[in-house]
Amino acid sequence: MGVRVGVLAIQGDVREHKNHLARAGATPVEVRTLNDLRSVQALIIPGGESTTIGMLMAEEGLIDAVQARVNNEQFPVYGTCAGLILLARDVVGSSPARIGVMDITADRNAYGRQLASFETKLRISVFHDEPEFPAVFIRAPRITRYGPGVTPLATYEGHVVMAEQGSLLVSAFHPEMSGDARIHQYFVDKLRKTLKV
Repeated sequence: MGVRVGVLAIQGDVREHKNHLARAGATPVEVRTLNDLRSVQALIIPGGESTTIGMLMAEEGLIDAVQARVNNEQFPVYGTCAGLILLARDVVGSSPARIGVMDITADRNAYGRQLASFETKLRISVFHDEPEFPAVFIRAPRITRYGPGVTPLATYEGHVVMAEQGSLLVSAFHPEMSGDARIHQYFVDKLRKTLKV
């Protein structure tokens, strides 16, 4: 049985994230409640509308619970698009209720509205043999500042769009919308190393 990785099932491409996790050898679990969160060893926060996701997480007590697990256990969390905003310590402009555990500043909707969505190839530094990754940007944020403990992993037009800090991973794009599961595999492999399994 694989490591249990939760996918926050409030909004976004939950099924697609679960499919990629299964391809990476993990056991995907939908997370909606505190009990669901307690049952997993890591969490993915999908894209969607960050204000709505943050509000619903706060109502369920999930924001405080994720903060506590990150701070006390180095709980691995991967935030994609809106998930990046929710993990960011600071947000440009209006600021939704968020987890705020990663030392980055996020600029919401930096790449425009839904109609401005696009796909591009990114060079991701941790992929050495085949660094290019098909990245889908939909109402995407970008990272405008990052602290000394944050490692940029990919940039687009000079701006950081993927980064990690300890057990935390974020991307401004939607890896689950491509057929490429390498980022999910990277996240799962990091989890296995942390757990020594």
